[in-house]
Amino acid sequence: MIFKVLYQPNAIRNPQRELTQALYLEADSAVAARALVAKNTDYNVELIQELTGNFLDYEQKSPDFKLTEFN
Repeated sequence: MIFKVLYQPNAIRNPQRELTQALYLEADSAVAARALVAKNTDYNVELIQELTGNFLDYEQKSPDFKLTEFN
């Protein structure tokens, strides 16, 4: 499954809507996606959304769509 993760790049500062960024990743569940982001980054995760059907099609048309892979 593909998930869209909305996050703040700095976990220490208070979240600001203008600084919210997104990444896309493949994981088995939203819990697994959160664990991947927590293990590999210091991001403050705001929302994890599973993308399916028309939502996935729409996001894939965006020039910013790129699956993130953690090593």
